[in-house]
Amino acid sequence: MNHPRKPPEQRLFDPSSFEDETTWRTLNTHDPGIFKDKGCYYTFSTDAMYREKGRPPFRGGVQVRRSKDLIDWEWVGHALDGVPEPAKAWTGADGLWAPDVIKLQDAYLLYYCASRFGTRQSFIGVATAACLEGPWTDLSEVIKTAEGDDLKVNAIDPNVVFDKEGRLWMTYGSFFGGIYIAELSPSTGKLLHSGIGTLLARRERKVREGAVEGPYIVYHPQFDYYYLFVSYDSLFTNYNVRAARSRTITGPYIDYSGHVMTDTETADPSQIGLKLMGGYRFSDAPGWLAPGHNSVLEDNGAYYMVHHAREEVNKHCFHLHVRPIVWTEDSWPVVSPERYSGEPLRIISANEIAGEWEWIIHDPRADAIVDAKSLSLRPDGSIDTDTGSINHGWRVVYQEVVELQLSSHNFGWESQEELWTCRGMVLPAWDWERERTTLVFTGLTDTGIAVWGKQIRQLDAK
Repeated sequence: MNHPRKPPEQRLFDPSSFEDETTWRTLNTHDPGIFKDKGCYYTFSTDAMYREKGRPPFRGGVQVRRSKDLIDWEWVGHALDGVPEPAKAWTGADGLWAPDVIKLQDAYLLYYCASRFGTRQSFIGVATAACLEGPWTDLSEVIKTAEGDDLKVNAIDPNVVFDKEGRLWMTYGSFFGGIYIAELSPSTGKLLHSGIGTLLARRERKVREGAVEGPYIVYHPQFDYYYLFVSYDSLFTNYNVRAARSRTITGPYIDYSGHVMTDTETADPSQIGLKLMGGYRFSDAPGWLAPGHNSVLEDNGAYYMVHHAREEVNKHCFHLHVRPIVWTEDSWPVVSPERYSGEPLRIISANEIAGEWEWIIHDPRADAIVDAKSLSLRPDGSIDTDTGSINHGWRVVYQEVVELQLSSHNFGWESQEELWTCRGMVLPAWDWERERTTLVFTGLTDTGIAVWGKQIRQLDAK
């Protein structure tokens, strides 16, 4: 059988590495943008680090890391020497946030933003280089916003993407007025037209002060959909990733339940957007808090979600996570419960699947880490539950696609019992909590709730 290999050891909350950025690897990666170039993968991320009281501030300039396999990451350095002067003068920022990189003709463009936390005094700029590792030359402003102006949007979190016709767009924005998209010039990489562009997503101000940010758009040619990923809620506590899709890059973006991502009137705010993941905890290890602000990599037809997450034991320590994305039968993305470790997709037999599993239901209403619940998949197709319901069961639909019948009461839902039909894929994975190979499940219920599973013990294991 094809199993993932053991990844390099990852030491969590390791004070010995705080002062030496060359040892960080995944540590201190926040809001990562991903780009593949000449056989290497690069992340560009926010100027952020774990800081104890009394320590000097970390210098800015965009953090850069490199990997040959998406697993073992090494520190490259800083793309820029601090905050460029125009952005510094406008915002007073000490560091740069949420960068994104594209290649335009023969040059690379690095989009960055500067702001003061919780304000709209913000600046998106762009730099250029002939080589991805620099040196970078600042080209200054793409768009800026100010406290008290009438633009509504907040000029942070740029993501730059080509549409299927080859036109260039930037989606951006955070909190306040929501997420927008504006067309860019193919020659300059700056705004093609004046104005703020088209609204793609927003939330009511009274809901976490309108917390929607970190937009990222991916076009999938097989499905002919543009997928919009955003992060909801507080980046320190209950951050979570949501998705919607559209036939056109400028929207409207519709979620699994048919809600438009700009709807602040007719639907429960917690139900807008397909929630792909939030904070979670499997047994035998601390959990991960507030995963979010993702980018997406397409690599020879395989897709990966690249995001940060915080250690449960210390929310000020955050790491880079890379997870495989697979697609449901009706063309929705779902992500692996475990981080990528080089595992190839393969057909999984029913005999391999039977065993003890832990399950996580990504409740869209959850404001805290979700704990895994234990349910066993029996060889006869039944599921061992504490309710004794005859409606529970599982079956292999075809190849690695599995269907489950689950009850909401098994996962602590206090509302009237719901019986879910859930379809998803079983994948080989590395169990980062137990440090061994395993199988995982990722899929959606018929009501659009993301379900994760991880096999703890195979039926014939001793």
